Amino acid sequence: MAQYAAATPLAQRPDGTVYLVLDDFGELGSAYRETDAAQTDPKTVVADLLSGQYRYPLRVVAFNTAEAWARNVSADIARQVLTRARELDEEMPPAVRDFVERVCA
Repeated sequence: MAQYAAATPLAQRPDGTVYLVLDDFGELGSAYRETDAAQTDPKTVVADLLSGQYRYPLRVVAFNTAEAWARNVSADIARQVLTRARELDEEMPPAVRDFVERVCA
């Protein structure tokens, strides 16, 4: 009989919520970016957006499989990006500025 390793939890956070960014790659299409499970929290997503890690972010979704829910949290993340950019007196990358303007309009 084959033995199977115990499943690794999808999220290592206490609440189990995962945040992923849908990124637009132009002619190649859109995809949720591959992300290390330890870096799927809102703080990391905000920092990655501000540092230009995404080509053209379309939306941010959060999900929690333990609680069986998923949400579009784009507006919440966009507000956090705006707040953090102001705190750091940092200019947002153009694609991120477009994202913030689109989802906060």
